[in-house]
Amino acid sequence: MKTNVTELPESRVKIDVAVEPEALSAQIDRAAKSLAGEMKLPGFRKGKVPPQLVIQRLGREAVVEQALRDALPEWYERALLDSAVTPIGEPKLDVGDLPAAGKELSFTVEVGVRPPAELGDYKGLEVGRAEVEVPEEAIGSEVDRLREGLGSLTPVERPAAAGDAVVIDFAGTIDGEPFEGSESRDFVIELGAEGLLPEFDAELAGAAGGDERTVEVTFPDDHRPEELAGKTATFAVTVKEVREKELPELDDEFASEASEFDTLGELRESISERIAEGLGQRAEADFREAAVDAAAANATIEIPHELVHARAHEMWERVERQLAARGIDPQSYARMQGKDRHDLIDDAEEDAERALRREAVLAAVAEAEGIEPSDEDLLEALGPGEGKEDPSKLLDRLRESGRDNLLRDEVRLRMAADLVFESAEPIPIAQAEAREQIWTPDKEPAEQAGDGGEAEGEQKPGELWTPGR
Repeated sequence: MKTNVTELPESRVKIDVAVEPEALSAQIDRAAKSLAGEMKLPGFRKGKVPPQLVIQRLGREAVVEQALRDALPEWYERALLDSAVTPIGEPKLDVGDLPAAGKELSFTVEVGVRPPAELGDYKGLEVGRAEVEVPEEAIGSEVDRLREGLGSLTPVERPAAAGDAVVIDFAGTIDGEPFEGSESRDFVIELGAEGLLPEFDAELAGAAGGDERTVEVTFPDDHRPEELAGKTATFAVTVKEVREKELPELDDEFASEASEFDTLGELRESISERIAEGLGQRAEADFREAAVDAAAANATIEIPHELVHARAHEMWERVERQLAARGIDPQSYARMQGKDRHDLIDDAEEDAERALRREAVLAAVAEAEGIEPSDEDLLEALGPGEGKEDPSKLLDRLRESGRDNLLRDEVRLRMAADLVFESAEPIPIAQAEAREQIWTPDKEPAEQAGDGGEAEGEQKPGELWTPGR
């Protein structure tokens, strides 16, 4: 296969592809053998008709078209790899006229690619970084969670309130018929608990032992099992007992029972350190992203909207796969948001543009700094990990398939991000936000410029506004 890449306007490329006659002929034979599986000819068993007879019977054009349907996805992937093109969005393929016997196949691919960036400053940037402060409320919430886990339930003779556990028997029907899981005895629910169907919560609040209640529940559209989604069930409920949760005292005895620490002070200190570690990691990640965003803001990057929309589409498809892996129907998820698939793709465009800007500036930084990952860098990116394939073997397989370039590009961008991040100077978040709000003449709406003349005391173009002027 031969390829030639031509750059087009608006961050697109055209790849001219030529497939050798031998490769095309082999694919036509494979297509003919596949079609022979459904063909019956006198003197031949089913599926054993020779390729040439299949071509004579069906016509060469029909067999070639089938061969192209089978092979074009693979040839397209190979053309991308051979051309070192990382596509964004769906390609436009043009096969043109079918080749005569013994001739090569020519087709073109037009696809979006990463936009170029003209670098501005990207080293030593002053970037806002959050100070790690652990709120007392966060420590208290974690202590409360531990207390809840050690709480005990005591029967009480009073109406149920939020936080109480209610022991019930229930039997449910849909259109008068019971369904799987519709009946249970001595079932315990906690009023106000997350995940409790709100209809049960509302109906059982104020109920006491011996009460009987009727609860109507409309299951949400994303309910599991799916056969109940959107349906309304009626439950006959008998309240058997109300139990009050008693929490342990906040003292050293509680601390030793809830943890490996002997005192409540030690437990709170450990919780504070754990929360601080998490907040520190989040602050580090935010600072890293802000440094790259600052470098992108200093660069000149033109991103066509078509490219932004294509990346947003790719991002939503990734979310759909993640939802499906968790057993969540993407359409039901969209309906819960009050939107459809197209709306959610449009909503993703802001994140898509930010991602494209980051990639563009990091690719330019990598080129300017001559960043090229070593084999050690690639192996580090691949592993090691428990239960994963040996990184060396995986890298060898990627090279054999020609897909190591994708990994190499990913690592290059990561190394470029490290360079930008490690050279950045942290400043307080409030100072960084204040700088973003500073007015400059470039931000002044054109309609406020009047007749274009300069009033007395007015800033000259490009001069920074400061308080007191």
